[in-house]
Amino acid sequence: MTDREQQILALLRQDPMIQQQQLADLLGISRSAAAGHIMNLTRKGEIQGKGYILAAHRYAAVIGGANMDLCGRADGELISADSNPGQLRSSAGGVGRNIADNLARLGSSVQFIGAIGDDSWGEQLKQCCREAGVEVEHCLCVSGATSSSYLSIHDASGELQLALNDMALLEQLNAEQLAQREGVLNRASVLVIDANLSASALEYLFHCHSDKPIFVDPVSSVKAVKLKPYLRHIHTLKPNKLEAELLSGLTINDRDDLPKVAMALHQQGITRLLISLGHEGAFASDEQGQRFIPASATCVNNVTGAGDALMAGLVHGHLSQWDWAHCVDFALGAARLALAAANTINSTMSELSVLRQLELSQQEETSC
Repeated sequence: MTDREQQILALLRQDPMIQQQQLADLLGISRSAAAGHIMNLTRKGEIQGKGYILAAHRYAAVIGGANMDLCGRADGELISADSNPGQLRSSAGGVGRNIADNLARLGSSVQFIGAIGDDSWGEQLKQCCREAGVEVEHCLCVSGATSSSYLSIHDASGELQLALNDMALLEQLNAEQLAQREGVLNRASVLVIDANLSASALEYLFHCHSDKPIFVDPVSSVKAVKLKPYLRHIHTLKPNKLEAELLSGLTINDRDDLPKVAMALHQQGITRLLISLGHEGAFASDEQGQRFIPASATCVNNVTGAGDALMAGLVHGHLSQWDWAHCVDFALGAARLALAAANTINSTMSELSVLRQLELSQQEETSC
């Protein structure tokens, strides 16, 4: 939704019987413009009847890692066991937090549940979430603890070469802590989790909240193994090639192997699947069919946040009730925007910017 549409929905929740002229006066727009926005909201399903009957508030609950990202990029060829000239940046990060940040920028309502320390990094993480529009009142704040951190080293092209993470604090967001947040989880339209979560947290979420769509980011091949007992509870999975191989038990030697891997994962209960293949593209699969999507030419400045933007695009599409094909295309567009940004989060991320990016890509393909 646009900012104006969100403003109109907020006013309609306060007064469902408000007249269009009064609505226009409050917003400083014409009555015809207000009518146009209401028509668009009706088309999108946000308004479901006369007297401005509003659809139930839909939001995503994102549960996962939040940490400070310390990112280094070499100016030239990386030399092992030596000091390399380059640029160093720090920013708010964490797979779950990044997904929540991108999701809010795309226009979805988001509740983020993570674990942070009561230190300056923790305050910075919460403030960055709030600035993006992410609600953080349900986060676990651990007294006396140091917030998590992630250090990544990239070569001159932006490709990740080495990373270290200190995520031990997330272990404290266990089943007991999540049960205390049962209300916000029950009211969510979709749950989004990353495999950084503890075994206790994963067991609780998959067993107690499997009645709603659960979107999962495996994070890495090391973390993905924790998901094996719960594949039947996963609605949408976004693995890379290695993670897909590990969870399916099959090897991907070339593109011909992708349909077999997808089918093996579907047979274990996964409804929708988007396998990220890096510079080669992606492979999408659901009950309606399968397709390989080749990568588009994109300026790569930072690969760290592309997967998080990809997941956010899938969740935003689900909350918007788009069909799977459109969700996939939109998510890939969001990932391309993330790749082009110097930082992990592209500050220009929005539904409109992704749609414009997709339109430009289609025009370039048509002209070729």
